[in-house]
Amino acid sequence: MTALAAKLRSALDSDLFFSFRHSPATVAAAVTVLVFLLGAGLAPWIAPHNTYEVVTLNLSDAFLPPAWTESGKASFLLGTDDQGRDVLSTIMLGARVSLMVGFAAVLFAATLGITLGLVSGYVGGLVDAAIMRVADVMLSFPAVLIALLIDGIARGVLPRDLHSRISIYVLIAAIGLSTWVQYARTVRATTMVEKSKEYVMAARVIGLHPALIMLRHVLPNVLGPVLVIATIGLAIAVLTEATLSFLGVGVPPTQPSLGTLIRVGNNFLYSGEWWMTIFPALALVVLVLSVNLLGDWLRDALNPKLR
Repeated sequence: MTALAAKLRSALDSDLFFSFRHSPATVAAAVTVLVFLLGAGLAPWIAPHNTYEVVTLNLSDAFLPPAWTESGKASFLLGTDDQGRDVLSTIMLGARVSLMVGFAAVLFAATLGITLGLVSGYVGGLVDAAIMRVADVMLSFPAVLIALLIDGIARGVLPRDLHSRISIYVLIAAIGLSTWVQYARTVRATTMVEKSKEYVMAARVIGLHPALIMLRHVLPNVLGPVLVIATIGLAIAVLTEATLSFLGVGVPPTQPSLGTLIRVGNNFLYSGEWWMTIFPALALVVLVLSVNLLGDWLRDALNPKLR
């Protein structure tokens, strides 16, 4: 306990935490992200209604406006959709799927990008040239178009009866394959600097395998910039997932995400049921903005030139 308390005290006295607590925007963004994570993670237990159990739905509750309007009901704070589902509950469940896809896509993209970046920067030569030319080609196309292409190829190759069951995995792979380049280029640049330093040369002299040198010695020194990219990459992944789901190539309707909710609500926007699309869209904007603010703060806090 004494060692744990000492580490906690050291963390609270660090420059990073000092920078965090003296930035009101960052604190607000962190609290917002924490609320989203708790709300999404605990959604099956704390959501006001179980919106995807057919037996609990009542079509007479369809198209109810928010509770503070004249025709609203107190039990449906943000109103209901065309099936009588509580909008607040669907947002919580949708954020759960969006964040799960976002975190998984970032993990996949970071793993692929870090691996290719380490190999490219450490080995060099033709291997470096080949990986970087692929990265240049990937950068010349928007991430959404690459994700659409990968998703389309997967749907064309795989049997139709598997589409709904593996759609989330295809979506994660599509987003990850469209966003790995930033990790690879950053890790490559840092690796090229680190491999010329004395500790790497000493590891070579004593006969360590190159893979062991990359993992044990080089990798820990390139994770700082990667952490910043991953934070901002989470916002990009969530936004890309919402875009794909809005276009109808994301998660199936039985597993709603924020993008799916916006797409469904958009069908009724001009008939007056504005809450069905406005509230999910607002939740998406607030989540992405908060994650971006955290990423910007982390980038500045970890930059030694700004200290």
